[in-house]
Amino acid sequence: MTESMPTEVRRERMLGMLMEQEFARVAELAEAFGVSSVTVRADLDALEEQGRIRRVRGGAVVAGPAPRTEPSFELSLGTAAVEKALIAKAAARLVGSGESVMMGAGTTTAYVARELVARADLTEVTVFTNGLRTALELEPALPRFAVVVTGGSLRRQQHSLVDPLGGKIIEGIRVDTVFLGCGGVHPDAGISNVNLPDAEMKQRMLRAATRRIVVADSSKLGVTCMAPICPLSEIDLLITGEAADPGLVAVLRDRGLKVELAS
Repeated sequence: MTESMPTEVRRERMLGMLMEQEFARVAELAEAFGVSSVTVRADLDALEEQGRIRRVRGGAVVAGPAPRTEPSFELSLGTAAVEKALIAKAAARLVGSGESVMMGAGTTTAYVARELVARADLTEVTVFTNGLRTALELEPALPRFAVVVTGGSLRRQQHSLVDPLGGKIIEGIRVDTVFLGCGGVHPDAGISNVNLPDAEMKQRMLRAATRRIVVADSSKLGVTCMAPICPLSEIDLLITGEAADPGLVAVLRDRGLKVELAS
């Protein structure tokens, strides 16, 4: 494709590509349509003015209802990135050599995986995960780590493996620690998720672990999502960011949840 393609045709095809992929970067669109990044940004601006897409850092997503819809992994990865990195550092410090770890799919747990890899002192760690992106983050630690990816059916949004067949490995093992991300942490509703398939996998992971840790950026506090994971009483520790609402943190602690503010 070249610059000679009619502008409206190109924009319609861009929209189609976004609808198929849910997220696309400016550079990716420029290569796909054989146009400059400047042209792509102008096309995206025009589509956004029409209410058909939404610009995000580095690219665009198809416009849709904002409240509690599940974002793609790529879109979530850049959200609260600094806070998630600090949360991940705090979480990674809790793992020792020779331990077994289970990690749910999601962007915050992918950050935790990255920080575990960065700890050169860690050896003989076995990690189970149903997140493909999490597994790829762990790959540089081979052979210091053993990484086991659970089976199951692939979900597109979070690149996670779920039922059918998603829980077979998890049901047959016991690990020292589980790290789970979530969509919401609420004093009354407990820990919840945007979608049911991943929530069901996280419930299995909780049952397989001795120590249960939730990693969630401050925007998740006070939020209730569609799919319940567990009550607060089933979590040993919540690691969140310093930006968390002090009132909400106090209430969560009053309900018996241990909360660590990563800094």
